[in-house]
Amino acid sequence: MKRKTDNKDPQGANGQPDSKKRALSSEEAAARFRDGLFESSVQENYTKEYADSAPYKHGVIHPLIEPSLLRSVRDEIQAQVDFTEKETDIYKIFQSGDLANLDGLDDTSLSRLPSLLKLRDAMYSARFREFLSSVTNSGKLSGKKTDMAINIYNEGCHLLCHDDVIGSRRLSYILYLTDPDTPWQAEWGGALRLFPTTTKKDANGEDVKVPSPDYSLSIPPAFNQLSFFTVQPGESFHDVEEVYHPKEGEDKSKKRVRMAISGWFHIPQKGEDGYEEGLEEKLAERSSLAQLQGRGDIYDLPQPQPTICHEEAEPKVEGKGKGKVEEVSSGTEFNEADLNFLLQYIAPSYLTPDIAEEMSETFGNESSLNLERFLSEKFAARVQEYIAEQERTELPQSSDEIKAQTGWTVARPPHKQRYMFQQYPTTAQDQKTPIQELLNDLLPSPAFRKWLALVTGAERITSYDYLARRFRRGQDYTLASGYDDEVPRLEFTLCLTPTSGWEKDGDDDEEEDEMDEAEDGKGESAAASKKPKKQTKEASETHDEPAVGGYEIYMAGDDEDEGDAAIYRSAAAEEDDGILFSTAAGWNRLSIVLRDSGTLKFVKYVSAAAKGDRWDLTGDVGVDFGEAEDEDDEEDVEVEDEEDEDDE
Repeated sequence: MKRKTDNKDPQGANGQPDSKKRALSSEEAAARFRDGLFESSVQENYTKEYADSAPYKHGVIHPLIEPSLLRSVRDEIQAQVDFTEKETDIYKIFQSGDLANLDGLDDTSLSRLPSLLKLRDAMYSARFREFLSSVTNSGKLSGKKTDMAINIYNEGCHLLCHDDVIGSRRLSYILYLTDPDTPWQAEWGGALRLFPTTTKKDANGEDVKVPSPDYSLSIPPAFNQLSFFTVQPGESFHDVEEVYHPKEGEDKSKKRVRMAISGWFHIPQKGEDGYEEGLEEKLAERSSLAQLQGRGDIYDLPQPQPTICHEEAEPKVEGKGKGKVEEVSSGTEFNEADLNFLLQYIAPSYLTPDIAEEMSETFGNESSLNLERFLSEKFAARVQEYIAEQERTELPQSSDEIKAQTGWTVARPPHKQRYMFQQYPTTAQDQKTPIQELLNDLLPSPAFRKWLALVTGAERITSYDYLARRFRRGQDYTLASGYDDEVPRLEFTLCLTPTSGWEKDGDDDEEEDEMDEAEDGKGESAAASKKPKKQTKEASETHDEPAVGGYEIYMAGDDEDEGDAAIYRSAAAEEDDGILFSTAAGWNRLSIVLRDSGTLKFVKYVSAAAKGDRWDLTGDVGVDFGEAEDEDDEEDVEVEDEEDEDDE
């Protein structure tokens, strides 16, 4: 998905009258930085460190600014600047309102921020730009186009993996304004983490860089520390580690606040020394969007592996895009054998004809279902015991070690997704786990496909692709991805997350009441027809419980934004937030959605504060609703009627 910033028409160079900028002499600029920064020996050391750095070229300067100036900047921000919590699929942060960028502010607003303006002018001064350009060997940097914002990461805030490639950016930087009198501790999180890449060949035999799901370098914040790197398409992948909530027994009275000024140095603009006609357009062609849409996709994990369903027996075929082919019964009616098989796994109430009819009607009206306590109590108990046992075992940090130790694979690349998964069909083992029984036995069975077609009104299931997923606390997520096929498909998620704290307590109580009624035989349709609530925030924070993410959201795509990240508003927002369907992580909950072309979907990053991991099984299912055939039949009937009238 494309990430973008506001693009405003320049008044000076960037939306700000030239009178609000003041060009600094070399001596004036140097006085605002730490003593000795511009000495030749110091510059040579930073240049060498930058050239030798890995996993890609980056630098750290600590300290950077004259200390009393930076303390004044921090005091001004705390006194004068308001911050608003913002959340998308890729981040959760607090951003300054009018200071998302310093350009375009009126004189009155600017007069309240004299130290911040001094800092901005120093950072974009000719002296410092020449220094950074020399250290990084990145080329000349614009002094007209300033691009800096103030962001605060409180506990639970994070920014997921991306490469910063947008427009004319040349260098990224972060200047930390954490509490100078309480040094930041690495175990609090909030680090800048860099991801290595591996060079592989794309389908045309050309080199393409594929990022690892594991970061290789972590740079913790520190007051007056500058971290910076050259923006490189498909290579400069990084994230900001979650700022962690205090653990049990740690002091919770003082909030952890990772304040920083972050921004970019851009390529020279028209009229500046070093300007190149057409360079910005060339950079746009190499943007992250191109990376996401193309060449490295063949190295994504998991890869789609659909099994094609045919009503007649056909041989198994191998081939690109063909999937697996299997023999299935041409019958669509349940028989006793189907029922007996499904009763091993599914709660009996969902197998009765009247509930199936209600579910089908609800799905026809809403194109979605949310079914609580879907698995039978006996089988669900086995699943819960298995998950509890798995979560008691500490996982390795490395993706390769996880694969070797557990048999689960870590999804990649991290600028799209990261989670542990097993894909149908899983590797044969001496004894299947309950998760593998669901993945290998229940979901691909003809009986389950008949049931799925019955409750959704589909004429038949044409294909399926199934995954078991585990989203680890403090690590995993999926970013917003689109669905481009013109033909809608069914998608379902059987969420098997046994821990609490994922949603509002009131919602839990209401769902339990509904299910109790169903089990008493008084309103069995309650759970089947229940319309899911919009849960744009991942949990309530009542009783001091933090929000922990892990919810799944479907959103309407925005054609004008060409696939930009899904940005949603709070649950109290009066305007339409674009959410089509959302559900929090929960225990034994099956959600089914008919997904149309252009619909975005993501699973929100799971916070380290969650009480457990998010577990689920998910499926992409091709369906034939027979609508086109029905319309053709109706037209044929009308033609026949007209012919009959003519005969009369």
